[in-house]
Amino acid sequence: MKNEWNRIAYCDAAEPWQLGFQDAATPMMQGIIDLHHDIMFFLVIIIIFVLWMLVRVLWHFNYKRNPIPERIVHGTTIEIIWTIIPSIILMFIAIPSFALLYSMDEVVDPAITIKAIGHQWYWSYEYSDYNTSDEESLAFDSYMIAEDDLELGQLRLLEVDNRVVVPAKTHLRFIITSADVLHSWAVPSLGVKCDAVPGRLNQTSIFIKREGVYYGQCSEICGTNHAFMPIVVEAVSLDDYVSWVSNKLD
Repeated sequence: MKNEWNRIAYCDAAEPWQLGFQDAATPMMQGIIDLHHDIMFFLVIIIIFVLWMLVRVLWHFNYKRNPIPERIVHGTTIEIIWTIIPSIILMFIAIPSFALLYSMDEVVDPAITIKAIGHQWYWSYEYSDYNTSDEESLAFDSYMIAEDDLELGQLRLLEVDNRVVVPAKTHLRFIITSADVLHSWAVPSLGVKCDAVPGRLNQTSIFIKREGVYYGQCSEICGTNHAFMPIVVEAVSLDDYVSWVSNKLD
């Protein structure tokens, strides 16, 4: 079983002609996917029922079959039914959606805080937990790697020169802002899409369940090179993360 698990290839970046979600790497993204599937269940039933009703109406209310139409203009029973049943369906959709919404806004005491700052057209990151002074701080800029400089296996328009390295299975807090115009820090596999607003701080909590490399992009039109400011988050083991921080601070 362990060997089979190791052979699983996760989808943590966009693929050509992709229609579905990327594989979930956080409990929040898993909740989003589950809610989508639950709503799709109700949607399919409603579509089939409405289609059946339309076909039935077109068949039975044809002028050749019923040249003299009925004069009934109200039906109390059917009006009660088509009011109550949709309300019940909406209730079944609302309960899990509100639970997911409130859990996404829940603030968990983080082990690590990272500040992401949007610029035209790149991201900069600050690991504020390790900033002892202006001279000794863990901060860097993250630019997209040009297509001509890509190495074998790197993704076009998605790879950066400096990745955001974080430990897996650890509570993280991202504080997101902008230095110029509106941006949006979005990583689909992590279930995160948080606006970067100049002069304001937004925060989101993340708990990455597995190691991997997760790709995202700015999701707010921010100018000419909006499409060229990707986001790459690399989740590693705690030991590797400690080694990475030590190398950065040396």
